Amino acid sequence: MLSTFIKQHNLPEEFKLTVNEYYQPLADQIFNRFTQNKEPYFVGINGCQGSGKSTLTDFIATYLTTQYQLNVVVMSLDDFYFSSEKRSTLAHDIHPLLATRGVPGTHDVVELNHVLTQLKEKKTGFSIQKFNKATDNPYPEEQWPNIEKPADIIIVEGWCWGVEPQTVEQLKAPINELESQYDKTGEWRDYVNQQLKIAYKPLYKKMDFWLALQAPSFDCVYKWRLEQEQKLKDRNIDLINSKIMSPAEILNFTQFFQRLSVQGCKTFPQSADAIFYLNYDRQITKISITESI
Repeated sequence: MLSTFIKQHNLPEEFKLTVNEYYQPLADQIFNRFTQNKEPYFVGINGCQGSGKSTLTDFIATYLTTQYQLNVVVMSLDDFYFSSEKRSTLAHDIHPLLATRGVPGTHDVVELNHVLTQLKEKKTGFSIQKFNKATDNPYPEEQWPNIEKPADIIIVEGWCWGVEPQTVEQLKAPINELESQYDKTGEWRDYVNQQLKIAYKPLYKKMDFWLALQAPSFDCVYKWRLEQEQKLKDRNIDLINSKIMSPAEILNFTQFFQRLSVQGCKTFPQSADAIFYLNYDRQITKISITESI
């Protein structure tokens, strides 16, 4: 299974060491937690852009499916982004920066909550939205994955998934050039923070287990996101009117994520059930796991 996974994801052979030391023991712990009550078990995974959360999520899902014959559903917060048209409306009605996908307030959390509820109730016969970053819009509904069997384990991953809202005092000073230049009054970051508080945080309670991939600093996010975009470009090389970004656009884009990425790094050590601490090469250097797991 592992050799096939490495080949499919174009990973180096050293990935086997990471799996044996960190990923597989974590997946086994998740399985053990699931077996305690046999109800759908929800895992939340947080990590900044390019941190490797999608690879980790895919491995856990593949391992639990092949090793324990479980039905695992993987969901990304990214797949619940509003359409570009909907975000344009938000930009017109609330703040221009909301035209750009990414921050809380640009996801359809009503639909996300509906999907989580259906999975919790072991329902089937419904589809889960899927977003195409190359076109900056959701895929057509006929391309959305369909839930055909009751889910055993549900993994939800996202860059701001699980991040706590900030205080009024924390919101006052701009954190980067984007905020200084385009959010001088703080209206955008205040709206984002309010959305996090009233629409996202209530959904965090639906998770049974939280894992955070902790970056060494926000400085590495640009490098990681650049690598991520190149992979996206390689997969969509023939796409006309592609929305794939240039390095300069990525540098600007990552500034949208800085405030809450830094906030997550500060708060997850106190709230997550498990943390994988990463170095600049995305290698795990240290782990922290609560004793109750």
